[in-house]
Amino acid sequence: MSWAKVSEKDITLAIINGFKKDMEEYVQSDCIIVGGGPSGLMAAKILAQNKVKVLLIERNNYLGGGFWIGGFLMNHVTLRSPAQEILEELNIPYHKEKEGLFVASGPHACSKLIASACDEGVRILNMARFEDLVIREENRVCGVVINWTPVSALPREITCVDPLGLETKFVIDASGHEAVVVKKLEERGLLKLKGFGAMWVEKSEASILEHTDEVFPGLMVCGMAVSSTYGLPRMGPTFGAMLLSGKRAAEEVLGKLAEN
Repeated sequence: MSWAKVSEKDITLAIINGFKKDMEEYVQSDCIIVGGGPSGLMAAKILAQNKVKVLLIERNNYLGGGFWIGGFLMNHVTLRSPAQEILEELNIPYHKEKEGLFVASGPHACSKLIASACDEGVRILNMARFEDLVIREENRVCGVVINWTPVSALPREITCVDPLGLETKFVIDASGHEAVVVKKLEERGLLKLKGFGAMWVEKSEASILEHTDEVFPGLMVCGMAVSSTYGLPRMGPTFGAMLLSGKRAAEEVLGKLAEN
């Protein structure tokens, strides 16, 4: 076996050029999704599948959120009917635990969802932290402000790394219970974040799906961020509503894009 002759500078240039190309192409997009958990990945996959230009921003170095590890660090994930249909669409193996309750391997399910989003053309910027919104005079969300995640860990007195702004037609807050995008609107007195309630799985999943919608012009909310936005019960370690909420958010964005 003969290895190709490639130097260290060649490898460095390949990384820089690839990253530069992605950033140049996605400094403006159709939709930016903040949060790479199950709801964000699901929304990204469906939008990209429909030829929407999607950038997904994730503050961690990994994607999937709690979808990797299930509940209490036991890496099997549960879904209630009819959410198992998503597993079938993604060709994820699962078994029926009891009538209406289905179980899948967290790593298998998560890796399939990530791969399906990437296969559809979603661009991913991980280790990037949402900092703020771009809001124009028409009082509409028109983009996000981001910085590298490690910058937030530095002492304030030695941190002077200015962020970057990215423009988009729609933003989806898929950041989980923290609802970081909605929280920025609350800080400016534009809406009120109610905070999630105590666990009640049956009530929570139905309510989250029902309330997945545009909460402010140009801003959709999905997944656990919905429960924090509207004060709904938390759903605990089950993932059906997260996946279906991401799907619904994507469908809402598609409808809005078609109107414009």
